[in-house]
Amino acid sequence: MPELKMPEPLHVVGRSVQRSDAAAHVTGRTRYAGDYTFPGMLHLRMVRSPVHHAMIRAVDLSRAERVPGFVRALTWRDVPHNVYTILGLIGVEPEEEFVLAQDRVRYKGEPIVAIVAETEAAALEAVAQVRLDLEELPAVFDVEEALQPDAPIVTHWGSNAFMFEGHPCRRVRFGDVEAGFAQADHIVEAVYNSSPIEHAPTETTGCVAVPEADGRFTVYTNTQALYFSLDNTAIILQVAGKRLHFVGGTVGGGFGGKVDVIVEPIATLAAMKTGRPVRYVFSRSEEMQVSSTRSAWRIRIRDGVMRDGRIVARKVTSYADSGAYSRQTPYALTKHAANAAGPYAIPNVSIDAYCVFTNRTPSSAMRGFGVTMASYAIEVQMDRIAERVGVDPWTIRFVNAYRNGDMKPHRKLAEDATLIETMQAAAALVGHELTDEQRAMTSAPRSPGPEGSPGGEAAAAGSRAAGAPASAGAPAAPASTAEGVL
Repeated sequence: MPELKMPEPLHVVGRSVQRSDAAAHVTGRTRYAGDYTFPGMLHLRMVRSPVHHAMIRAVDLSRAERVPGFVRALTWRDVPHNVYTILGLIGVEPEEEFVLAQDRVRYKGEPIVAIVAETEAAALEAVAQVRLDLEELPAVFDVEEALQPDAPIVTHWGSNAFMFEGHPCRRVRFGDVEAGFAQADHIVEAVYNSSPIEHAPTETTGCVAVPEADGRFTVYTNTQALYFSLDNTAIILQVAGKRLHFVGGTVGGGFGGKVDVIVEPIATLAAMKTGRPVRYVFSRSEEMQVSSTRSAWRIRIRDGVMRDGRIVARKVTSYADSGAYSRQTPYALTKHAANAAGPYAIPNVSIDAYCVFTNRTPSSAMRGFGVTMASYAIEVQMDRIAERVGVDPWTIRFVNAYRNGDMKPHRKLAEDATLIETMQAAAALVGHELTDEQRAMTSAPRSPGPEGSPGGEAAAAGSRAAGAPASAGAPAAPASTAEGVL
C-alpha cells in the first residue's frame, strides 16, 4: 500500500484570519459606489407618486425647467423598453414593471419622472416644482382581499395573481391529503402572518454612469448581481451588452436588497441623453420607502396528526405579498413550495403558494426568502402539535424527522439528511436530556419492513425510540398522484 501523504498544515481553517478589506473599512478608505466623482458629473433625482394607486392625467414640468441648474427630465417616452421584468432573463413572464410610470401608478413612491441637474440641490428643487395631475383609484393591501373578484386590479393584464404554468399558484401534491385528514386523531390548524421587512443597509442603493470616449458606458454600482444588472439594463435601453461595462466592488450591506435592477438603467439612460456622468443614489428616506422589502406572508397550515405525534397529512396555503410588481417573488414561491412541508416525513401533502399583487411597495429577495417564512410557520406549528398530543417539542421532531432516502413532497429524495444529528448536537449544547433511544437514532436510510411501506420497519423503530407506538411509517412516492412542484 502506498504511503499516505499528510496534508500541509492549515493556515485558514480553524484560525482567525483578518478579512482582506478590514483595514480599509475601519480607516474609512474603502471606496463605495457613491464615492465616485467625475468632472461634469450630473445628479439624478426622482419624481415619485405621492399616492398608492392613481391614473396619471398630466405631468407639468414647466416650473421645474426654470430651476437654475436644471438639465433635463426623462419620462417613460424616453425609455426604449419601458416595461420589463427582472426575471425575464430566466424566462419568467410577463413583462410587467414600468421603469417610469406610464399611465398609472401602482404604489406610493413609484418613479414617474427622472430629473437631471447640475447639483443635487438643484435636482431636488426641480423635483419639488413638478406638478402631477393624478386621479386617485381604490387600492388593495391585503393578499386575500386582492384575490377577490371585486378587488381593485393592480396589474396591467387584469389579474392580481401571478400565473405559474396556467395556475394562479405554485402547487405541490403528494399522496391523498383528504384521506390523511380522515384517518387522523387530531386536526391542528393555525394561520401565521409576517410583515414586510426592510434590509436597511448602511450604504443606500446607487450607481454612477459614465460615458466613455469609445461609445461605451461604465457603470459603478453597488448591485449584488452584476451581470444580472448589466443584462437587464441592456434590454431596457435596447443596446448591445458589449456597450456596457459594469464595475462592482464593495457592497455596503445588501442581504438580497440589492439584486433588483432599479438605478442602473435610468442613470445610464441619463448619461446617454446628456453625454455626461450621472450619479443616482437613493436618499435614506428613499431606501426605507421605495427599495424592495422581504415580502409580507400569510401562511395557513392544517395538519392531521395521530395520537403518537405522527403527522399523516399537511395542507399549506400560502400568500406572498409581491407588492405592485413581481421582481424576485415568483422565484421565492417556488422555493417556498418545495420547503413548506418542512424537514419531516409526511405521507400526504398539499401545498398552494400564491404570489399576490397589491398596492404595496414591491418586495423581492431577502436572506432565504420563501424558505425562511416557511420555516418560521412550520416550526411554530410543530410546537402546537406537540402541545396538542402531549409530548415535548423535541420528541415531536424526532418522531417526524425525515431520513436519507425518504421521498420529499416535491419528488426529491432526501440526501445528506442531518436533522436528527443536528437535534442531538443542539440538545447537548443546551443541556437537554434526550432518551437513550433518541441518542441512538440516525438519519440512515430506512429499511423495508413488515409494516407494508418502504421504510416501515425503520420508521416504526424510530417512532418507538422517540416514545411513539410502532405504527409509524415513512412516506414513499404515492402512486395516487404524479405531481411534484407544479
